[in-house]
Amino acid sequence: MKVAVLGCGGLGRVHANMYAKMKDVELTGVCDQQLELALELSEETGALAYSSFEKMLEEAEFDVISIALPSFLHKTYTLQAAKAGKHVICEKPIALSLEDADQMIRCCDENNVRLFVGHVVRFFPDYVGMKRSLDSGKLGRACVAHASRIGGHPGKTKAWYNDLEKSGGVIVDLMIHDLDFLRWTLGEVKTVYALNRSDDQLDYALVTLQFKTGAVANVEANWGFPGPFQTKAEIAGSEGIVMANSMKSSSLQIHKVSSASEASAFVTVPESPGFQSPYELELRHFIASIREGTEAIVSARDAYQALELALAARESVKTGKAVHLPLSLS
Repeated sequence: MKVAVLGCGGLGRVHANMYAKMKDVELTGVCDQQLELALELSEETGALAYSSFEKMLEEAEFDVISIALPSFLHKTYTLQAAKAGKHVICEKPIALSLEDADQMIRCCDENNVRLFVGHVVRFFPDYVGMKRSLDSGKLGRACVAHASRIGGHPGKTKAWYNDLEKSGGVIVDLMIHDLDFLRWTLGEVKTVYALNRSDDQLDYALVTLQFKTGAVANVEANWGFPGPFQTKAEIAGSEGIVMANSMKSSSLQIHKVSSASEASAFVTVPESPGFQSPYELELRHFIASIREGTEAIVSARDAYQALELALAARESVKTGKAVHLPLSLS
């Protein structure tokens, strides 16, 4: 499988270096309009460097393109790649509007190529463990969930994040990870209610999701936190609670409701299983899905629905009211 990477910033470098060490994948090109970034990555990986995607399409041989560009460019280059017959692995969010996301999905379908979107939290072992704990029935019926994802403001180093029309803000760019995870884990969402405070230094959002099952989740995201980047999540069921905290070395924890037959009410996984990069797990999975023609853990329609939740939250911030799903494309 021959692969190229478009965008040689942080995530583009991650994608390229992961491909470069895969035995069954050949990285044939890396591209960035800032040629020095492409040249630097070319030196690391051995792939040819380009400053023009059009030139890379003409000269480089590849079956799959990883698009690791700013969010507002996802649609343009996904359509261009699909029309050239290339499978697309696009970083999240899929797009910044449902209309654009739908057009991307349809274009890939019409050109008989696959579209994958990098909702990488589905590949974090701790989060996979939480979902499995719930699916196993050991937590009983899901009742309440909490998720938090906070860190520094990316707009301090990359100005496009400060433009809501280009990044979607903290809800569309950062919180969307947890919105996707919670929908994957707890099912379809009925209503979304959101609060947001945003200025030059801070973009903070708190969103409440009500699921069709009756479960409720509170989701927090923050750009501008002065401490280290960190994530937390917990799912409480009628019979127990499962938690993950990135600041703890033993992240995945399950607390069981005590019973007369149990000697202890606390069960824990003593060591974090996250020794393999979730990005490597994700990219290997996407490549295997292309090669074998199998369904992916996260589909393009899943990415569309994660965006729908994020945009519903944005709409709720604007109106001050709960938003009912599904949203209309119009």
